[in-house]
Amino acid sequence: MKSTLSILLLVSSVFATSPHVSAGDPIVMNVWPGTPPGETKTLPAEADQTKPEDRLIAGRRIIKLGNVSTPQIAVYRPPAEQSNGTAVVICPGGGHHILAYDLEGTEVAEWLNKLGVTAIVLKYRVPARDPERRWRAAVQDAQRAMSLVRSRADEWKIDPEKIGILGFSAGGETAGLTAIFQEDRRYEAVDKVDQVSIRPNFALLIYAAGMVEKGTTQLHDYITINQDTPPMFFAHAFDDRVSAHNCLTLAGALKEAGVPAELHVYATGGHGYGLRVTDQPVTRWPEQAASWMKTMKLIP
Repeated sequence: MKSTLSILLLVSSVFATSPHVSAGDPIVMNVWPGTPPGETKTLPAEADQTKPEDRLIAGRRIIKLGNVSTPQIAVYRPPAEQSNGTAVVICPGGGHHILAYDLEGTEVAEWLNKLGVTAIVLKYRVPARDPERRWRAAVQDAQRAMSLVRSRADEWKIDPEKIGILGFSAGGETAGLTAIFQEDRRYEAVDKVDQVSIRPNFALLIYAAGMVEKGTTQLHDYITINQDTPPMFFAHAFDDRVSAHNCLTLAGALKEAGVPAELHVYATGGHGYGLRVTDQPVTRWPEQAASWMKTMKLIP
């Protein structure tokens, strides 16, 4: 799995215009055919903003990708003989300031590929454009990515009824709202891709933020759960600075609506560990997630 920014940008520049890549290379595509909706400013160049003094995660640095103006998807496909037809769009976190692109993106794609799942890392716009709805640009990019991936289902040998979304922290907010909004597209359709469904078939929200009003246990007023909301998996640490109520309250609403869900709240573990294993039990969440996907008949 390629993890350095230089390789990442090289892959983007080489493959964004070519659908033919060798085995193991991601297919990289722009999410939008032109300027994304609502864009009015020119940002500095996209770059890794990680500083030498930044905290290490499980003893390693992470990529903090900033100033993203051109949203892209990077499609990582498992070996053909292992592919099971399920696909997952991955939304890295980063507080809507940056994207933890390797920690909560490419490393997650590697794990999903081992499960036979096609993994699509979404590079959505950061920093946030709308101070009132910080998730708006990210959700627009995620919704468009869902339509784009589903429109390529035949080409990429995936089941259009088994395309999910997974997100961490602010990416969990992005993934969660994309699932909750279902077919409520938050932008004007731009081409035939937008005639394809944007609804995820399932969602995995890992230490997700942004579900409840700050300082409360109440879901935001724009969050409505009904029987058609996709099934969800949650993992969160009780001592996370991002309140566990983001998953607890949402899981309760899913229960009331009769929507299948699985919830794991660990005593300790904090925030921002991705899939990197530490001595904290919370970092074993991928095992439970894989088991849930089997229960939901998403993987064998």
